[in-house]
Amino acid sequence: MAILETSDLTIAFGGQVAVDSVHLSIKEKSFTSIIGPNGAGKTTLFNLLSGQLKPTKGHIFFKGEEMTNLSPTKRTRKGMGRSFQITNVFPSLTVLENVRLAVQSQVGVRYQMLRHFSSYKKMTEEAYYLLERVMMEKKANTVASNLAHGEKRKLEIAMLLALQTDLLLLDEPTAGMSLEEVPAILDIIKEIKKSNERTILLIEHKMDMIMDLSDGIVVLFNGRKLAEGSPDEIMKNETVQTAYLGGLYDDNTA
Repeated sequence: MAILETSDLTIAFGGQVAVDSVHLSIKEKSFTSIIGPNGAGKTTLFNLLSGQLKPTKGHIFFKGEEMTNLSPTKRTRKGMGRSFQITNVFPSLTVLENVRLAVQSQVGVRYQMLRHFSSYKKMTEEAYYLLERVMMEKKANTVASNLAHGEKRKLEIAMLLALQTDLLLLDEPTAGMSLEEVPAILDIIKEIKKSNERTILLIEHKMDMIMDLSDGIVVLFNGRKLAEGSPDEIMKNETVQTAYLGGLYDDNTA
């Protein structure tokens, strides 16, 4: 069963078509990677799916319901989550407080200045659990502004998980990380996949990571869907190999 579908999804900026008639059908609880050389339209596609951009034409369906004209906030409430959509990240608060506020937003409890945090016991316990999932429990009392870049990405993932969305849109989660930081994020994403709780759609340029994690791969080229298939099928596809010549391993933009 498809959880996310697009039909003829297109966006043009002036005379330039950035995403061109893309049809997607993403199976529920699957792990799908979107790849493509520089300028292929990967992040623009994500911006369309998450509501940051409105398409010139075409449709987006999530769990059978049309999302095309909904705001990013409404899409998140429907169960579509994207890491950078999280805006309640307070650098002056601790890691635990940031995640607890994300949990709190999901259950619809507004922050009350005069209410002691201990009264939010269940939400605090859930926040600790999420920090354990992203291996950040030892940093619970650290002020967020003091975190290293990789640790901030872990915090973002914890906050995204707190929203309990059915679909995770992960746009290059390892971007900007040192080689030493990447394995930790990789382990977290593997654990999320292993739990089989969510559908994951990933943009990433690290091909070893994509081959290891993906059930399926969609290849974009010049805004169009060039190919789709299993990791083995994509790696053996001569058309994909030709499109990627000179662009596969240095792909840091979309």
